[in-house]
Amino acid sequence: MPDDCGQRVTAVIPTLGRSPWLVPCLEALKKDAPEIEIVLVDQGESPVETGIAEKADKTLRLGRNLGFASATNLGIAASSREFVATVNDDALVEPGWTGRLVEALDREPRAAAAQGVNLILAAPGIGDVGDVADGCGIAWNRWLQAVQIGHGEPAPADSEPVREVLGVSATAALYRRQALPSHPFDPDLVSYYEDVDLAVRLRAEGWTALLVPAARARHAGSATGATMSRERWRLLYGNRWIVARRAFGRVQFRMAVRDVLDLLRAVLSLDGARVAGILAGWARAARI
Repeated sequence: MPDDCGQRVTAVIPTLGRSPWLVPCLEALKKDAPEIEIVLVDQGESPVETGIAEKADKTLRLGRNLGFASATNLGIAASSREFVATVNDDALVEPGWTGRLVEALDREPRAAAAQGVNLILAAPGIGDVGDVADGCGIAWNRWLQAVQIGHGEPAPADSEPVREVLGVSATAALYRRQALPSHPFDPDLVSYYEDVDLAVRLRAEGWTALLVPAARARHAGSATGATMSRERWRLLYGNRWIVARRAFGRVQFRMAVRDVLDLLRAVLSLDGARVAGILAGWARAARI
């Protein structure tokens, strides 16, 4: 692995200051690559504690929640290193993560991005769930939903070779700055599907993306889906249509079928937040 990998990488971490994993996230990055530059993008109503902010090399204080896309763009713009890592504030990289991703991109000059195997990290007090994959890259499923490859399945062995994927999840990934447009993540998407949209645009320009099984990170955020708010459902369903339209150029019948089935299930289960979110998502997609 490159000896100077940390000196070549900026890690951008957007946060609302609520994650119990924020400090371990920052510490894990520095432990893995001491020379890495960390840009913390603080979107919380109140500033993160001074002791936490001091664990980053730069802290951008926004004072309000602009969403993942805009916050990450600002963090990327505040740095100039060769590679940019996007890391959620509830993701913990394991030793060797930075170097293995840098090495993979060095070996494949047409790759715009690389990610390792993201593993599910159990909630505090429950204990670790072992090597169960949270995601091994992004793919379209048969309903044209963007999904995390291998989610919930046993993680691939770290000895497996590097392979190409449609795109990487911005949960914990490394991007080649040279490949990125001036505003990599579409701010209109706010959150959800913004990394899928970037993957689609990069691939259209001839870039590829890589999965590096030897690189590992653990992600604590996957258990929140059952309690998602109306606004999150609105963004998820709306952004899916927006990004799929950009990727495929036309409305896909199977997407509509899946959404209607999801709506019926939400009605039958009396999930008012999801019902309202799906309908609002359709309206959002029609406007953008």
